[in-house]
Amino acid sequence: MPDPTSSSDPAVTVAVAQIRQVEQGQARSPVVHTIFDEATFTASHIVYDPVTREAAIIDSVLDYEASSGRTSHASARKIVDYVHSERLTVQWQLETHAHADHLSAAPWLQQQLAGKLAIGAEITRVQNVFGKIFNAGTEFARDGSQFDHLFRDGDRFSVGGIEAIALHVPGHTPADMAFIIGDAAFIGDTLFMPDYGTARADFPGGDARQLFRSIRRLMELPDATRVFLCHDYKAPGRDHFAWETTIGAERTGNIHVHDGVSEDEFVAMRTARDATLSLPNLIMPSVQVNIRGGHMPEPESNGTRYIKIPIDTL
Repeated sequence: MPDPTSSSDPAVTVAVAQIRQVEQGQARSPVVHTIFDEATFTASHIVYDPVTREAAIIDSVLDYEASSGRTSHASARKIVDYVHSERLTVQWQLETHAHADHLSAAPWLQQQLAGKLAIGAEITRVQNVFGKIFNAGTEFARDGSQFDHLFRDGDRFSVGGIEAIALHVPGHTPADMAFIIGDAAFIGDTLFMPDYGTARADFPGGDARQLFRSIRRLMELPDATRVFLCHDYKAPGRDHFAWETTIGAERTGNIHVHDGVSEDEFVAMRTARDATLSLPNLIMPSVQVNIRGGHMPEPESNGTRYIKIPIDTL
């Protein structure tokens, strides 16, 4: 097994050093509290520095009823309640990518709790692709300006006094980011629990070969790295939801991409599997909202906001 400290990848080298500092007691480990939204199978994470009480919220959920088009905030209110109960100060509202299976509650949470809204800089590619699919018009900016901050690969930041680094991990979408905060890795839609496998790569702009390389990059992190997932769907034979694992467990036990699986084998498996999958139930509203930073489309002349559904396109 290669030594993670000898990576030729500069950003991974920084991430490894950051995690090693926590392992050696030279830096603090963040506290992570997860709120699981069973309706969308989404794990939203609140991560914070236990000393400064400063926090980041990762991949929040806005409740959306597809049959009526109504939104509500039950899931997001749980985040607000937890932040208040723990007396946290929110610095960041982080999105690992533009989700296709749930709407982001980040703008509403910003109103309640503050925090900069951030996503990967390649969101502009996603905005361009889906801006055309949904015929969003010239009024829809495709420059990422709906977000307060765009992360690039290797960008360093902090949550309170805990060091953090952003890693670009494309494949599921072109814009996926993993946020390594202390010794905790928030990896979005790249890996699932080891018994469930990996994320799909067949959305516009997705690429199974890129996904494999992104995953192998993450697997250069130390075995003990805590890994927090964006989703869980219960693998066959498992009757409970799970969203936390380790890099070591993924490296040795992930059913799709454990050590020894070649890139070509993974691409063949992922391509064949993706061909059998239907689109997520909420892809139409989710993508249109999330490429806008969680904001709804602008009201039309009658004052009502609308979600478009392209016919025979996706």
